[in-house]
Amino acid sequence: MLSGSSFIYTFRTLHTRLCSSYVKHARFLFDLKENDDACRQELQYGSFYLFHNLSPLFRNLGRSFCSPAVTTSDLKKILAGYGKDELIIEESVLIGSSGLGRAEFAIDLGSLDKSNLEKDFSGKFTELRKIAMQLTENELPLLAKAQSLLRWHADHQYCSRTGKPTQKNVSGSKRTCHTGGLIYYPQMSPVVIMLVSYKNRCLLARQNSYPAGMYTALSGFCDIGETLEETVRREVAEEVGLDVEFLRYSASQHWPFPNSSLMVACHATVQQEEISLNTAELESARWFTLGELEKALQWKQIPEKEKDGTAPIWVPPKIAIAHHLIQEWVQEQKANLQEDQ
Repeated sequence: MLSGSSFIYTFRTLHTRLCSSYVKHARFLFDLKENDDACRQELQYGSFYLFHNLSPLFRNLGRSFCSPAVTTSDLKKILAGYGKDELIIEESVLIGSSGLGRAEFAIDLGSLDKSNLEKDFSGKFTELRKIAMQLTENELPLLAKAQSLLRWHADHQYCSRTGKPTQKNVSGSKRTCHTGGLIYYPQMSPVVIMLVSYKNRCLLARQNSYPAGMYTALSGFCDIGETLEETVRREVAEEVGLDVEFLRYSASQHWPFPNSSLMVACHATVQQEEISLNTAELESARWFTLGELEKALQWKQIPEKEKDGTAPIWVPPKIAIAHHLIQEWVQEQKANLQEDQ
């Protein structure tokens, strides 16, 4: 979702003015989440990102795509043409604030005609995953958050204990079952993703569902009761039969596909190199050298197959934290080589 060192937050380097700006931004959003009246008033001046059955609206700019944000007044005009009351705007979810200090919302218009909406807003509703590689580093996280929140609300219309309908607060930061007095908050599942290394090689794997030639880092969901460290060790043992002796945290990333997850990225070293592949989980796993990964990182898009039908080795694009892990390992290996010279 971000590239290179953009994943790493170095708070000490932030200028005092930027810190003050961030605090102001955080307090502004906190107030809107907790205060329905304040959020309802901000709905009249904010901007909206539009979705249709969880697919965001995009406009083709030639070499790139953008997701346009529409004003409240423009949205009201369009909704009036469909005979929709202004209250439908309160079905939106708060996703952030603009540089001008105005709230940004996302709303799913799946109940309205898709083709007519695309004409009205001069765009096309497209699955986020299909177009993610062509979005900017600022736009993708915002749309990913929006899609995840909209999906969560669509999936939690009823209380799991009482079976009664739940109600969304104005900002969409929670849902409440007034019958049982229960409050539900949006959740995401923790997932570890680890780049395993042994001496001067690292291990990448693939499943048969991956595009041809693509290898990536091992990953897996945390089980109930596990720490991140325990999950890393278990997943590596389960999938490739290797014993982790050391791990270190690298970065994290929200990942909306297929559902909302928090990807926690780590580097892990193992005690041996003999792989015992779990074929129920993986199609293939192998060790890669520095040179092989430098070549794999050069692909900017899915490469075409060779004349003999084989697919070149490539790795996930920059939007994925796996790319960051691999890039980080490559840079560390190159630095070690320079020190040895």
